[in-house]
Amino acid sequence: MSAMSTIPKKSLMFFAGRAHPELAEEVAKHLDVSITPQTAHDFANGEIFVRFEESVRGCDAFVIQSHTNPINDWLMEQLLMVDALKRASAKRITAVMPFYPYARQDKKHRGREPISARLVADMFKTAGADRIMTVDLHTAQIQGFFDGPVDHLWAMPLLADYIRDSYADRDIAVVSPDSGRVRLAEKWSESLGGCPLAFIHKTRDPRRPNEAVANRVVGEITGRTCIVIDDMIDTGGTIAGAVKELLADGAAEVVIATTHGVLSGPAKERLSTCGAREVVVTNTLPIPEEKRFEGLTVLSIAPLIARAIHEVFDDGSVTSLFNGNA
Repeated sequence: MSAMSTIPKKSLMFFAGRAHPELAEEVAKHLDVSITPQTAHDFANGEIFVRFEESVRGCDAFVIQSHTNPINDWLMEQLLMVDALKRASAKRITAVMPFYPYARQDKKHRGREPISARLVADMFKTAGADRIMTVDLHTAQIQGFFDGPVDHLWAMPLLADYIRDSYADRDIAVVSPDSGRVRLAEKWSESLGGCPLAFIHKTRDPRRPNEAVANRVVGEITGRTCIVIDDMIDTGGTIAGAVKELLADGAAEVVIATTHGVLSGPAKERLSTCGAREVVVTNTLPIPEEKRFEGLTVLSIAPLIARAIHEVFDDGSVTSLFNGNA
């Protein structure tokens, strides 16, 4: 076989934005690769500059960024990284977003509102991303916003394994904080061996963000260890209200399990004083010391992201990571 007809060896290159270096380094360690060196800095007027220090021509590029506050800065930085890779002739570019930015703005509640989650997908496509990898989207329909493959990873197996190991001797009930998460609660119940389900009936005013009023518990939770599940905790008001409602209704204890610990503003105070025995989150977003409190447990999502990157790079099956149920 001539040298011209030899199939070139694929090359995986890993790139990281500046938002969550600890997670990026952990993923790189699981991948057994180095983070590609880059220059990144902010100009005086707030503009961002990025440049990679090595050739990326023909590589299979994976660009990770955790979209934490200031979310618009980190979103722009990842878009610029993708654009730089496209212009430097990377063969395929995967934008890895453990927490998808603007995911809660996935539809129009009223007239004259944007569908921001769709705009984010369009921007990544325009920048040059060939596929997106993310964890526990706020709503599954966001997968359809991107014109290309979307690898939607689940943190539930990681969280459920921890709950199962930690509370094996308890009489458990899985609780959805609202009716919209009941299907997720059913999956949790199956994962935990078919335990009972309950949900909190609540109301929300679309004109008042981050606010909800817990009304009543639907389901039998008396004397049980209630596992309240959700995709994210932002200011913590909804979930803290649910904990108080469950304890008042006769729950023996309450544990919170969620994927994304946004933990904005009053979240630390609300979660540490609401009566929950434990709050379990993953590290899709950075959780600095000032946001941590007694009873907070942070599980690493890095092994799951690394395994998914390996599957994509090897043209394998990401769905196989979830026993075909993703």
